[in-house]
Amino acid sequence: MKNRVVITGLGVCAPNGTGIPSFSKAMDEGASGIHFFEELKNLNFSCQVAGKPNIKEINLNNYFSKVQLKDLNSSGLVYGVISGLDAWKDAGLERQGQENQPDWESGIIFGTGILGVDKFRESIYKLDEGNVRRLGSTSVVQTMASGISAYLGGILGTGNQVTTNSSACTTGTEAILMGYERIKSGSAKRMLVGSCSDSGPYVWGGFDAMRILPRKFNDNPKAASRPMSASASGFVPGSGAGALVLESLESALDRGSAIYAELLGGAVNSGGQRAGGSMTAPNNEAVQRCIQEAVKNSNIDVKAIDTINGHLTATTKDATEIQNWSKALGLSGSDFPLINSFKGHFGHCLAAAGSIESVGCVLQLKEQKVYGNLNSEDLHPEIERLIYVDNIPQTTIEKPIKIVAKASFGFGDVNSCIIFSTYSK
Repeated sequence: MKNRVVITGLGVCAPNGTGIPSFSKAMDEGASGIHFFEELKNLNFSCQVAGKPNIKEINLNNYFSKVQLKDLNSSGLVYGVISGLDAWKDAGLERQGQENQPDWESGIIFGTGILGVDKFRESIYKLDEGNVRRLGSTSVVQTMASGISAYLGGILGTGNQVTTNSSACTTGTEAILMGYERIKSGSAKRMLVGSCSDSGPYVWGGFDAMRILPRKFNDNPKAASRPMSASASGFVPGSGAGALVLESLESALDRGSAIYAELLGGAVNSGGQRAGGSMTAPNNEAVQRCIQEAVKNSNIDVKAIDTINGHLTATTKDATEIQNWSKALGLSGSDFPLINSFKGHFGHCLAAAGSIESVGCVLQLKEQKVYGNLNSEDLHPEIERLIYVDNIPQTTIEKPIKIVAKASFGFGDVNSCIIFSTYSK
């Protein structure tokens, strides 16, 4: 029992739903959170569609103090605090009062790729105008990478490790595994883990300049993100945050907490940007090794995996990823597990992708469902040759599942794979 890690809380701020009820409903119904943005058109972006959480109806006073809300201009930080505090509340945990000592047994690992871009831009203009005194007292904490974990740590009063990780698109899954290892080693009882990503043109512009975003769907945004599709033409940029409360099984049982699922283990590695790997392309052997190590570390057989949630960003690399999964697991055709990608629902949320998608994976286990793949009706022929078509569901299906494998692969040739399971005594 002391060596088991379970999930007791979830929170999400995603393009197709903020809060678990809204997000779960959207995933179940196959609702898209990808929209056309006039701002991107006015800035001459080739890709003018994106996924961005709609938080207009969210009362930020429930998440931030009046002092914190003053001059707040960091979308990723806002998304992260919303999802993190929601997950903490969902787990039935309380914030430490200001007069109390911190909770020494709870910590935070909350990642990001880049934080506070809009705040940084605002600060640059003020500096260029010689108005350094107008920057305000929060410009530093809104733009430093660890601002998100610092905000959450201060609000909740956590006294264990509080830090931020950053590994491009693997950030979220890596943060989850880092929190798992801290609990597994006995260094903490509870860890709030997750990741967030800013939204807007100053985050997405570089990808548009690289010409790796779809350009032919500006008038049909919901069809733009096409994982595993023969007509996929690039990933749709997204943003948001996902959060999970990891807890030792002993602590969860002592608290009488509801348990969503169990985290069995995982693995992280790098392809070293060698043997075909580069800043933007994976070393295939490294990907396969990461998957195999995750399976080994989780002490499961490959045939026990019921479904895979891939990275699968809707680019030409999707077929290669499927090949890597097949080689790593030694499975193909009808033996290959069910597989899906959530990128069709809300795009590629960059540093937030792994955590948002992991929340979806855990919900699949809780609800005993496998969410469908949006816009993948015209499967890439190489994928169709490797996998039985019915194992790539187009819509949500109800099916008994016990084990979900989730992977993320990121710029810099870095990889992460984690294994979730239903909880049983």
